[in-house]
Amino acid sequence: MKILLVDDNEDIRKMLRRKFKKTKWEIIEAVNGLEGVELAFQHQPDLILMDMHMPVLDGHEATKRLREQGYTGKIAALTASVMRTQSHEALEKGCDYFIAKPITKDFIEQIRKILE
Repeated sequence: MKILLVDDNEDIRKMLRRKFKKTKWEIIEAVNGLEGVELAFQHQPDLILMDMHMPVLDGHEATKRLREQGYTGKIAALTASVMRTQSHEALEKGCDYFIAKPITKDFIEQIRKILE
């Protein structure tokens, strides 16, 4: 399995790298939405974990662009904003799933279920 992690926060990427270390999944990283869009088409990941609040191109716009350009893979919104309007907006832009930050101890299990 191949996962594209799109998040501008190095600490979060580092923490998720540690969580993913016990899996056999290939992890590709992008530091903003623009880079994420490019890498999504280049690598065709099984899942994109998309932070919604980033510089250069935020996750909402990146997801919208991916869908407009024909990307059909799974996208999960990653955000600390758990307000109903924020999660609804992420789903409206094309995300399939919503994962709230902070990341919980069952994160890897959540990802496994999404990838099934």
